[in-house]
Amino acid sequence: MGWEGWFSLGLAVAALLLMSVGRFGPHLVMMSALVVLSVTGILSPEQALVGFSNSGLITVAAMFVVAAGIHHSGGVDIVVNNLLRNPRTVRSAQSRIAFPVALLSGFLNNTPVVATMIPAIHAWSRKIGISPSKLMIPLSYSAILGGTLTLIGTSTNLVVNGQYQQLTGEAGFSIFSITMVGLPVAIIGLTVMILVLPRVLPDRKDRQKFGAMREFTLEVAVAQDGPLVGKTVGEAGLRELERLYLVEIERDGSVVTAVPSEERLRGGDRLVFAGDTQAISDVLRINGIVPSVHDDEPSLSKDRAERRLVEAALSHQSDVLGQTIRDAKFRDRYGAVVLAVARGGERVSGNLGNIRLKPGDVLLLEARPAFVSRQRYSKDFLLINDLETETPRHERAYLAWAILFTLVGAAAVGLLSMLNAALLGAVLMIMTGCCSVGQAQKSVDVPVLLTIAASFALGGALQVTGAAEYVAGNIVQLSAGNPLLMLIVVYLTVSVLTEVITNNAAAVLILPIVLSAAASTGVAPEPFVIAVMMAASASFATPLGYQTNMMVYGPGGYRFSDFLRVGLPMNLFIGAVTIVVISVVYQIPFGNV
Repeated sequence: MGWEGWFSLGLAVAALLLMSVGRFGPHLVMMSALVVLSVTGILSPEQALVGFSNSGLITVAAMFVVAAGIHHSGGVDIVVNNLLRNPRTVRSAQSRIAFPVALLSGFLNNTPVVATMIPAIHAWSRKIGISPSKLMIPLSYSAILGGTLTLIGTSTNLVVNGQYQQLTGEAGFSIFSITMVGLPVAIIGLTVMILVLPRVLPDRKDRQKFGAMREFTLEVAVAQDGPLVGKTVGEAGLRELERLYLVEIERDGSVVTAVPSEERLRGGDRLVFAGDTQAISDVLRINGIVPSVHDDEPSLSKDRAERRLVEAALSHQSDVLGQTIRDAKFRDRYGAVVLAVARGGERVSGNLGNIRLKPGDVLLLEARPAFVSRQRYSKDFLLINDLETETPRHERAYLAWAILFTLVGAAAVGLLSMLNAALLGAVLMIMTGCCSVGQAQKSVDVPVLLTIAASFALGGALQVTGAAEYVAGNIVQLSAGNPLLMLIVVYLTVSVLTEVITNNAAAVLILPIVLSAAASTGVAPEPFVIAVMMAASASFATPLGYQTNMMVYGPGGYRFSDFLRVGLPMNLFIGAVTIVVISVVYQIPFGNV
C-alpha cells in the first residue's frame, strides 16, 4: 500500500474523529474530505464526484418527496386516528405505537414518519394520562426497526445498495431482499421492547401546563358535507383536546353555550374554542374543520394547502384598531383570515367576529406564505411569526397511499427499477397535489444528501488506493478466516461507528472494506452487506447515533443516560438476533467460532 492508501486511511480516521466530536456538521466534514482527495490527485474529479450521480442518492432524494406527499396529505393522520384510541396501560399504548410506526417506516423514510407522529403522540399522551417519556423512545425505536423491513425503509439501505452496485457492477438488491432478515429481527425486537421498556423507561410528567401558556379565542367552522357533519361533539373528538376547550357553538344566529358532548354537529357550525397556539395547530389538522368566515368574508380554503399559520401583533399605528374583526375585512385588506385572538396573554370572550381590536392584540392568521414577507415591515404589525404549520390536504390522503403502494409494487415485481419507481412516485405526488412544489423542495434534506454523496468519495479512495484491502486483510486475520466471526466483527464495527457518526457515513466507509474481506475469503458478499445495512440502522444507545433518537430527545424529556440505560442492551440484543438470523438465512455455520 502506497502513501495514497495511508493518507486516505488517515483522512478517514480524521473524518470519523471530527464527526464524533460533533462540532462540525457531517456534510461539512465529508465535503472537506472530498476536496482534499480531489486536490491531492488521489481521486480524479470524476471519481470524487461519482457519489452525486449514484442511483442510491437520487432514490433517497425522490423518497423524501414521496414521504412529503404522505405527510402533507394527512396520510399518517389516518393511521394515528384509527389505531391509537384509548389504551389502559403503558404496554398497550406502546404496542399501539410500535407496530403501525414500524410498518410505515418500512415504506417511508422514518424521519418524516417520526416528525409527524411526535406532536400526535405528545397530545395523545396528555389525553390518556401517560408520560411522554414512556412513549417517545418506543416511537423512535419502532421507526428504526421498521426501517430494516425493506430496501426503501431507510436512506442507508438505498445508499449501501447504490454503492454495492457501483463497486461490484452487480444488479444490486431488490426491494424485499432485506425483508427475510429484517422482518424476524423487527418482530422479535418490537416484542421484547414492549415487554421490557414499560418497566425501565423513566416516568417524567409533561412540564407544560395550560395556565402558563398564552390563551387564544379560536373560531373555526364545520365543513359543509364534511366527515364531521352528523357526529356528536364527543364522537368528533372535540371534547378530548388538551389545552383547547370548546366554549360555544354559533348556529343559525343562535349560540349553544356549555356545549354537551351529545350535541350533534351541523355543516356551517361555527365552533369557538379557548386554547394555546400548539393546540390550535392540532385542531386545524382535523379533517372536516375549516377556517370560520362570515357571510361578507369569502373563504380562502380553496387552496388551503398553500396556506400557513402566522402570528401577528397589532401595532399602535394599525389601520384596523377600534374595528371589529368582521368590519376590518382581513381577507380583502391583507389576504388573511383571522382564526384566533389573544389579549394580554388571555383569551377575549365573545364571538370572534365581534371582538374589537386593540393595540398589542395577538392574532392567529391563516395566510399565504407571501403574507410574511409582505407584512414583515408593515406599520400595522409589531411582530410577524411564521409558525410553518400547513393544513393537510385530507382529500388526497388515500391517493398518496395509492401512489406509494403502486411504486412499491412496481419495484417489487421488477416492472420498474427502484430509482425509476421513486422518481415516478415523487412526480405523481406533486402532479396530483398531494404536496406542493414548495413542500417537496423543503422535504429534501440537503445536508444528508451532501454527506452521502461526499462519503462515496472517501469510500472510493479507500478502495482504489488499496487501504480497504489492507484493513480487510486485518479483519480476516482477526476472525481467522471464519465467516461467522467476520460477520460479528463487521456488525460490531459498523454498530460502534454508527453511534458516534452518521449511519450513512459509517456504512459507506465500511462497505468497500467488507467487500474486500468477503472476496479474500471466497465467501458471498450478500450476508455481509445485509449486516452493514442492519448495523447502520440499529442504533439505540445514544441520541446522536440516529436522527429519530435526537428528534424524540427533547419531547420525551430524556437525559443522555436514559438512552444508554435502555439503548445499550437493545443494541447488543438486536445485534445478536441479527447475526443469528443472517447465519440461518444464509447458512453460515456456527461451528469453530
